[in-house]
Amino acid sequence: MAGEPQDDCLFCKIVAGTIPATIVRETETTIAFRDINPQAPTHVLVIPKAHYRDAAALAAAAPDIAADVLRETQAVADEEKAESYRIVFNTGSGAGQTVWHAHAHVLGGRGLQWPPG
Repeated sequence: MAGEPQDDCLFCKIVAGTIPATIVRETETTIAFRDINPQAPTHVLVIPKAHYRDAAALAAAAPDIAADVLRETQAVADEEKAESYRIVFNTGSGAGQTVWHAHAHVLGGRGLQWPPG
């Protein structure tokens, strides 16, 4: 069920505290933590504490929490002193999503070319 913790979800386990992460920010509805395989000097993931499969499911079921995630990406960028940064939501395996819990990547600290990849 959307919003409910999933036993097999890595990010739900981070939310529960059963898997460690380097948490940089936490609110009532979100957690932000450093990516274990950073692709830029600043690479922080911002996730909703509630489980939603991807960004589309989050936006459809809980637009208020989706807005919280976006607000927190700005707070992370501010704390990281990233004047320019990119927010990436990978949705679906073809787009590179590997953890099936909605999450925003906050990337910064170096030039980020467009298009990516």
